[in-house]
Amino acid sequence: MADLDLQQLADRLAIRDLVDGYARAVDQPDGQAAAALFTPDGVLRIFERGTPAPVREREGREQIASAMEGLRRYDTTLHVVANHYADIDGDTATGETYCLAHHVRDVEGQGDMDFVMAIRYLDRFRRTDEGWRIERRELQVEFTEDRPVTGP
Repeated sequence: MADLDLQQLADRLAIRDLVDGYARAVDQPDGQAAAALFTPDGVLRIFERGTPAPVREREGREQIASAMEGLRRYDTTLHVVANHYADIDGDTATGETYCLAHHVRDVEGQGDMDFVMAIRYLDRFRRTDEGWRIERRELQVEFTEDRPVTGP
């Protein structure tokens, strides 16, 4: 990594906080908090592996907040953010983040099951008067699996 000045370091940290804040808001679940991390005209697009077009798309904070309501069907969710890379160019940036998203729910006849999604987020960020925000997030589901929950 090239030598970074303090502004570049601050920008990197702010973008990572944004990525982590999204995972936290989704897990609470707090759709308004998650949507506030997007620009007012932000876009959330969801892709499944092998599909060139999104299977779902939400534009603007209101639609993004509404989309998060669907997570309430789970007893709990836990988004584990792993690898994160950001390429910053002035007031814009692109990023790629890996995530394992756990979704626990009761499945009739099977007990509690964890629906795990291996996700790759491809992001475009923009610096705004509110700070760094997500301008476009493409959520790419790489694969999924169901696991029995064996703990409390």
